[in-house]
Amino acid sequence: MTQIPTKPAKPAMQVPLLDLKAQYATLKDEIMPVVERVLDGQMLINGPEVKELESAIAAYCDCKAAVGMSSGTDALVCGLMVLDIKPGDEVITSPYTFFATAGSIWRLGAKPVFVDIDPVTFNIDVTKIEAAITNKTKAIMPVHLFGQMAAMDPIMAIAGKHKLHVIEDAAQAIGCTYKGRKAGSIGTMGCFSFFPSKNLGGAGDGGIVSTQDPALGERLAMFRNHGAKPKYYHRFVGGNFRLDTIQAAYLLIKLKHLEDWSAGRRANAAQYDKLLAGIDQIVTPVIAPGNVSIYNQYVIRAQKRDELKQHLTDRGIGTEIYYPLSLHEQDCFAELGHKKGEFPESERAAAETLAVPIYPELTDEQIAYVAQSIGEFYG
Repeated sequence: MTQIPTKPAKPAMQVPLLDLKAQYATLKDEIMPVVERVLDGQMLINGPEVKELESAIAAYCDCKAAVGMSSGTDALVCGLMVLDIKPGDEVITSPYTFFATAGSIWRLGAKPVFVDIDPVTFNIDVTKIEAAITNKTKAIMPVHLFGQMAAMDPIMAIAGKHKLHVIEDAAQAIGCTYKGRKAGSIGTMGCFSFFPSKNLGGAGDGGIVSTQDPALGERLAMFRNHGAKPKYYHRFVGGNFRLDTIQAAYLLIKLKHLEDWSAGRRANAAQYDKLLAGIDQIVTPVIAPGNVSIYNQYVIRAQKRDELKQHLTDRGIGTEIYYPLSLHEQDCFAELGHKKGEFPESERAAAETLAVPIYPELTDEQIAYVAQSIGEFYG
């Protein structure tokens, strides 16, 4: 029987889910002169740093082009617009992901068609994709969840067979690999987020779209700027999806440290794996063969998940539930007609998973404290 320890009067240690201040403290002396330079120059929209970041991200992701966007959500929306996804079209994706994945499809009047997830990796179950294809299907949008890529070879084979686009939702996946290939480099395009909590996080919202097709990159650049080229001459109705110059400058500084940060997250994950190995009531993350994760999150399956979360909160440890309700159960998608039980693995993940701190600035003592606290909960 689980023995839940009594709540301590005061936590022995504070371990936030994410400590952005710790990271910023190491970069402040690099960042402030660059921010000041951008502000002094007042090229706040489409400044030279935007093109520099686009080139750097394209190179980092082993792609031929990358186009900055105002957010990860707008990257998805703009990508779908460029591929001419329109009302009545269908896009196959996962029900276990952040809302923007399906929300971007819905915003264009298209229909998100959900396919259940692999219970081991939490990514889309590739064995179920082909059965979901209809004559209205135009694209597949796999999500590389928690920093681990979906099984792209079978996805690309299915897409090729049925002449479908593949949009990699790589919001949580910059730098992770599948059989040696980078996230965002395999499908028609890859959509990334620079939300501050991401491994490569901006000083606010931001995103980027990568592609191996330079012509597609040119269309993305037009669509993100109201479909105009040249200025005031509009070939398409796009949107205002531009990445701010100051965000690009900020991200260029952080990009230099990304590989080290990802290695730090992997090292922390290895410590957790070792320290938590003897606790039968939890399952630690499983990285599929051929994958290298960046551990955007470290997500465990846990018996008595909600009670464990409260126990860790009482001990000063930050946690998060990604995600407490599958997308097919969200009120805004009620007209899709889905019912509870249709995607059992997604629903089970929503009920059992919990993210614990994994950021690279964690100390060995903090990791040990988190693991010890989990062990205490299960007696």
